[in-house]
Amino acid sequence: MRVAEKFISINGEGVRAGELAVFVRFQGCNLACHYCDTKWALAKDCPCEEMSPEQIHAYIKGTGITNVTLTGGEPLLHKDMDRLLAILLADEDLRVEIETNGAVDLRKFCACPGRPVFTMDYKLPSSGYERSMVLENFELLSKDDTVKFVSGSTEDLERAYKIIREYDLLRKCHVYFSPVFGDIEPVEIVDFMMDHKLNEARLQIQMHKVIWDPDKRGV
Repeated sequence: MRVAEKFISINGEGVRAGELAVFVRFQGCNLACHYCDTKWALAKDCPCEEMSPEQIHAYIKGTGITNVTLTGGEPLLHKDMDRLLAILLADEDLRVEIETNGAVDLRKFCACPGRPVFTMDYKLPSSGYERSMVLENFELLSKDDTVKFVSGSTEDLERAYKIIREYDLLRKCHVYFSPVFGDIEPVEIVDFMMDHKLNEARLQIQMHKVIWDPDKRGV
């Protein structure tokens, strides 16, 4: 498995924001959103460490951290991901979260005993990749999962609202809005949430970009 970086930090977003986590970032992605903040990890010539699922588990255990975030790129593209998940999910001391871009079918990963928690993007119009979304994934989400809407315009927000209502997401899972920095101000998202009475939805600001330089790696 091609690991672009691995490190300990805090969860910068999501349900466990502010908690320590060990991150394993995998190389490569099937999308190329213009606002991606890890474009360097998408390149085929990105410096990587080849690791087996067993080696990744050993690294995670060696950190002493129990929250595990598998990210990318798109981690679910890696052919040994099902074997890695089987190992990690069998370890009762670990809580495993996968950050996925919404363009990969989650069915076989939901079949893993113990099942990971998913933070799944829905790519809105400004991303250019809405057509790549696997809408059947919405049927697989549970109360511990999250759908994240990275929004850069009013059009994005309106589309997110339509998807939230169509798939009843606020009753099904956590729902987060994140601004595309430089394209939309967080206050515009808050105003939209108030105008549409989006109870249970949350605005999130990427905490790690506030604490450290936004372009810093390994945090």
